[in-house]
Amino acid sequence: MILLNDILNFDNLDNVKIRFNLMFSDNWNPSEIYRMRDFSTLLNGHYHNYSHNRSYKEGQITVGFLKIEDDKFLLFHVGKVTKDLNVFNGVGYEYESIPKYEKYCGRLVVKFQNSSQNMVRRAVSVIDDISVHEILSDDFSNDKFPGYDNVRLSWGEMHSVLQKDSWKTALENQKAIYLITDKQSGKMYVGSASGEQMLLGRWKSYARNGHGGNVELRQLTFDYIQNNFEYSVLEIFKSTTDSSLIIERESWWKQTLKSRQFGYNSN
Repeated sequence: MILLNDILNFDNLDNVKIRFNLMFSDNWNPSEIYRMRDFSTLLNGHYHNYSHNRSYKEGQITVGFLKIEDDKFLLFHVGKVTKDLNVFNGVGYEYESIPKYEKYCGRLVVKFQNSSQNMVRRAVSVIDDISVHEILSDDFSNDKFPGYDNVRLSWGEMHSVLQKDSWKTALENQKAIYLITDKQSGKMYVGSASGEQMLLGRWKSYARNGHGGNVELRQLTFDYIQNNFEYSVLEIFKSTTDSSLIIERESWWKQTLKSRQFGYNSN
């Protein structure tokens, strides 16, 4: 087993603190924020102080991980606190990134069972429990298409992957039945993609305005959709499949999932 410090090689662990950034709500999903390349939001969260507790001290090394699944975390930042701003309930520090660790940021995935409610931990207390799971060959946000059976994306993730070559190639070459799930209400919407650019073209319309022209979805605000919708693939077909079969299968899924009675399908 390879441990975290076998890779990072910190000399003085007493001067290192590690922050595990978790997903608290639909409004704070670190892995989604990373995929959208919104590093300022991640770093503001990493250097945040709560109402009465200081997260760090001047001169300390800080290590930022974000949760990507279960007990797996991605390294996204290693820095040094240069100034304590004496701010609580907000960003409390000025900092500088440490260049020698940048080659691991976005690529180093570790395993760690976090049993504490405290996200900011002294390195000496946890370093021997953090093992290296893998070092990705490419940045985490450039992950490859995982296969149609494994697609389950938030709106932000969907918006992001539509720019990636492996996803674009996969989505524009398959007709499909897809599912949109409202995680807040539990309502579902079943749709089909058989037109120009197929699934890619259909999902581009949702990325653009949220509703994609659908009557029921137009009743929702774009902000609500961005925070609560999830996209997955129910069934795929060859590009040569007759569109009448696609419509037939779409209707079958609507009936099976009761998305007309209890969801967002109006027809």
